[in-house]
Amino acid sequence: MKFDRPSGTAPFTLSVLSAGGTGVGMTAEEGLEGTIELARTADQHGYHRFWMSEHHAMGATSVSSPPLMAARLIAETTRIRLGAGGVMLPNHAPLLIAEQFGMLDALAPGRIDLGLGRAPGTDGATAAALRRGADANEGFPQQVLELLGFLGDGFPLGHPYRNVHAVPGPWQARENRVPTPSTAPEVWVLGSSPYSAQLAGQLGRPYAFALQFGDADVDTAMRLYRESFQPSDVLAEPHTLVSVPVAISEDPTEAKRQATTSAMAMLRMFKSEGYLLLPPDEVEAYAATLQERQILDAYTSRSFHGTASTVAGRLEALHERTGVDEVMLVVGGHSTFLDQHGITLIADHYELPHLNAPLPATAQ
Repeated sequence: MKFDRPSGTAPFTLSVLSAGGTGVGMTAEEGLEGTIELARTADQHGYHRFWMSEHHAMGATSVSSPPLMAARLIAETTRIRLGAGGVMLPNHAPLLIAEQFGMLDALAPGRIDLGLGRAPGTDGATAAALRRGADANEGFPQQVLELLGFLGDGFPLGHPYRNVHAVPGPWQARENRVPTPSTAPEVWVLGSSPYSAQLAGQLGRPYAFALQFGDADVDTAMRLYRESFQPSDVLAEPHTLVSVPVAISEDPTEAKRQATTSAMAMLRMFKSEGYLLLPPDEVEAYAATLQERQILDAYTSRSFHGTASTVAGRLEALHERTGVDEVMLVVGGHSTFLDQHGITLIADHYELPHLNAPLPATAQ
């Protein structure tokens, strides 16, 4: 597996993650259209990947199925990699995911990513409705191996799935006597804990760490991933990505206001009131208790908010500390328009190559 970094002045590859933000006062149709526009913007402004996360029964998100949305975005973009960040594998049968992402890769060869996580992506009651079993997480490593077996059509002799094949995939090419697909979905292990870091290292897969979740220890995770890394047939050395929540504006006050909307959504979730993205004015007017204020302030400060130069400074400090290869900007404020504007500001700050920009004189 070869990782290409787009040109620009950033010391790391830049990408974007969206959950399909649908703020209060917005329809699901508007939220999904905002996600499409966000992907177009990321594509046109030189970002490397556009991922979507799987969530269920959450009013502030409209993308419950990243592969469905990726299929639409293939037709809306031209060069950016598309995928899931991630698919919560215990919610699904590995064969089904192998088929879905094999089909996506056949539609857009070399542009599809498959990030795998084990959390349910929702609350306990909804997880029970999805999984029908409280021990679903425990089988995650075996589920990953099973999925990789289907994607590569590589089950050994004697395996119960030796003659079960994911289509599209390598087996179909052999049966149809045509060249084996030259590309395949790029499989990542996602997480925010030492467990996921070590699993990614042992499997020899790239590792994506979700820094947007609470007080996750990114330093320990990166160390454990690198220490446990075993070269594989797809990756010769460790490759890492960290996702961080951002809110970016020319006006730092407005950026902070946008950051408070996702902080309030987290507070609501902790109170079992539902994850909703309220307008900034409504968040400001909320009469928080002392404990609630501490939670709101903590999640607001965790967000990389401010002007493009301020956010870039924090990103570069994170890179210097952790040595990550890629940084993914997690957007999810109340306004998808401001999310689009924010990633444009960062792209311009780092001089990412615009899709419609003229070629350099040396290349003309």
